[in-house]
Amino acid sequence: MSFEELLQVQSDRRTRVCKQVTGGKKTAKPAKATVKQQQSKKGPLEMSAKKPVPFLRQVVSVTKKVRRDPRFDDLSGEYKPEIFMRTYSFLDNIKKQEKEMIQKQLKKCRNVEQKEKLQQLLNRMIQQEQAQEKQQKLRERELSLKRKQRELAKQGKKPFFLKKSEKRKLELAEKYAELKRSGKLESFLNKKRKRNAIKDKRRLPSQKNL
Repeated sequence: MSFEELLQVQSDRRTRVCKQVTGGKKTAKPAKATVKQQQSKKGPLEMSAKKPVPFLRQVVSVTKKVRRDPRFDDLSGEYKPEIFMRTYSFLDNIKKQEKEMIQKQLKKCRNVEQKEKLQQLLNRMIQQEQAQEKQQKLRERELSLKRKQRELAKQGKKPFFLKKSEKRKLELAEKYAELKRSGKLESFLNKKRKRNAIKDKRRLPSQKNL
């Protein structure tokens, strides 16, 4: 027997022995590992990388907080100056007490800087009082005009409505009458003449332009 025949016999014997040991069954290949693990029910939704994400995605809607300004909200009711002034009339007494207290502090104060601050505060309070009185007079005038219009309407006459220029004339007339009663009309007119003279002087052409 040749050497090649001997090698062939040995290889056949080895394969026969292996089949006997394994029982003639084929060895199972190892299972491939899963690419994606199984998701839990509570986990987030995983989007596929193959599918393009849309530009406008649907997200969870968040309720927007609506802020309400009571000054411009109809739920707060209609603003009526008469009711407002009547409701908060107690503030006038508090302001009056504060004004008297500042005046007393101003008399006792010796510090120059502190005295200037107190004087500025007092001037501001006086200006607020004057502005409040002016608004009150305007409201009273408007109410009197409304009463006249109602009376004319009851009589069957056509009600009249004042223009802005006519209202301005009435305001000036009341202002002049009040200044005359207080004796400050002459000083007011002098100041107004000076202001008008300065304005006229500014409008005149300068000597350089001549």
